[in-house]
Amino acid sequence: MAATAKGSLWEIQPRDVEAAGMAAADAGAFVAALRSAAASGGGPDAVWEAVAAAGVLRPEHPHALHQLVYYSVYAGWDRAARGPPPYWFLSSIDTKQTNLGRLMEAHGPRLLGSSYKDPISSFQVFHKFSVEHQEVYWSMVLTELSVKFQQEPKSILDTSDKSRKGGTWFQSAVLNIAECCLLPWPSQNRGDDSTAIVWREEGLDDYPVNRMSLKELRNQVITVATALDTLFQKGDQIAIDMPMTCNAVIIYLAIVLGGFVVVSIADSFAPQEIGTRMSVSKAKAIFTQDFIIRGGKKVPLYSRVVQGTTSKAVVIPATGGFLGVALRNGDLSWKDFLSCAAGRSSIYPTVYQSSAALTNILFSSGTTGEPKAIPWSQLSPIRCASDTWAHLDVRPQDIFCWPTNLGWVMGPILLYSCFLSGAALALYHGSPLGRSFCKFVQDAGVTVLGSVPSLVKSWKAGNFTKGLNWTKIRVLSTTGEASDVDDDLWLSSRASYKPIIECCGGTELASSYIQGSLLRPQAFGAFSGASMSTGFVILDEQGTPYINFSTLTTIRFILMECPFTMEGNFDDMEI
Repeated sequence: MAATAKGSLWEIQPRDVEAAGMAAADAGAFVAALRSAAASGGGPDAVWEAVAAAGVLRPEHPHALHQLVYYSVYAGWDRAARGPPPYWFLSSIDTKQTNLGRLMEAHGPRLLGSSYKDPISSFQVFHKFSVEHQEVYWSMVLTELSVKFQQEPKSILDTSDKSRKGGTWFQSAVLNIAECCLLPWPSQNRGDDSTAIVWREEGLDDYPVNRMSLKELRNQVITVATALDTLFQKGDQIAIDMPMTCNAVIIYLAIVLGGFVVVSIADSFAPQEIGTRMSVSKAKAIFTQDFIIRGGKKVPLYSRVVQGTTSKAVVIPATGGFLGVALRNGDLSWKDFLSCAAGRSSIYPTVYQSSAALTNILFSSGTTGEPKAIPWSQLSPIRCASDTWAHLDVRPQDIFCWPTNLGWVMGPILLYSCFLSGAALALYHGSPLGRSFCKFVQDAGVTVLGSVPSLVKSWKAGNFTKGLNWTKIRVLSTTGEASDVDDDLWLSSRASYKPIIECCGGTELASSYIQGSLLRPQAFGAFSGASMSTGFVILDEQGTPYINFSTLTTIRFILMECPFTMEGNFDDMEI
């Protein structure tokens, strides 16, 4: 890629454009349009902003052409002095339409006084306010999410008990966070007929996508919760070890709605890993599938569960209505399990608990020893949904897709981020590595697309978006691995250079502590700041904060500890 770059945009000639894959008849006009867009002058970032805004580079153009222009524009960029070059820039009009922009416009003048100007220039001071005035910030964000308390909290944050480090959040609040996901919410224009889930089965690329309404989702969740009540005691831990399908989401919500506890197990685990997690969590039962369908192949799953645990299993067929395996004594088919709810009331007695009640047991990866159980309370979904609301700008009527699994933290984050923000959840029942998934993104009308860098590398290597239209996407995101700048260039260009929000956090946080924002310019493979309400501090070996570190040194230190991305210009961040 570097070999194809010129010393500047002005050195690009029609022959270079032809070599990058454009037809000879179109090369001259392309170069003329490129130079016209950049004619206003300015530094490389101003030139790239003008070229991107003019739409000279289009998603259907060969990636080599995008490489030629991007790397030529930034050929003389001083990364050491200025950080990674930006590729996405803010619009003063668009930023006021973002979730955070709307919040700042509504409350900024009151909270910040004359220091408030607009969402862009006042973002840093508003972020600082969110760190120093947690109760005020969270009370505002809470009104944006579909969170309904059965008993309102006495306070958002109570710090009177000094023995509780960090204070007590939502003191005395009572709710059921799964119920919040299933209720109509007028302020989000979410009614019973609104689409809650969009999905497609692998191998049905040419069929319309399936849609489930909020009412249909709620009814199915109630059926499963009712069946659970016939078999288990309130508070029992119940595992899910299956792909993230519609049924998996329904089961997850039903377990929480009924006052049980989800145990999250990834469907890729071997029998011993399944057994370890079942033992650590003391799970009474496990929901699973007979097989996993990936890339047209049937991968055994139930057999691994049987080898890993003696706990009762409820087994769902991967295809059709019939199981492809014989069940051991005591296990139930999905059909027989659902029959336990027959004849019972369609009105479910939701279990309301304190905000601190346990809802989900997740696990660390276990790569450095035995996996550690990580508890999620009813506060965790609020935290993760608020992060995606603020940083990924997930809005009502968005269609949010992120290939993941309930066994990893992104599964519950995705689920709650959709249903608490009023967005529809997009699920592909199959492998996300190939063109079939990419076509689903187009056909489902996905507007927010998450990924991990290895997925992007696969899509790019196969050129799987060729002939597809991804321009409905307005926000992209990635986490979990080190991002590659050129892969991100390819990804963003497929969606007409939409921003890619990098996220870094942890399962125990139910959120990110550092990520991108639509209120700041974005650079490929780089964060742009701390998460809202998050401040950074570096502690010495005795736990005493360093007070003489420069901000930039502090952030670089943190990034050295972070396995995802290693770049960023954070000179203006608050410690």
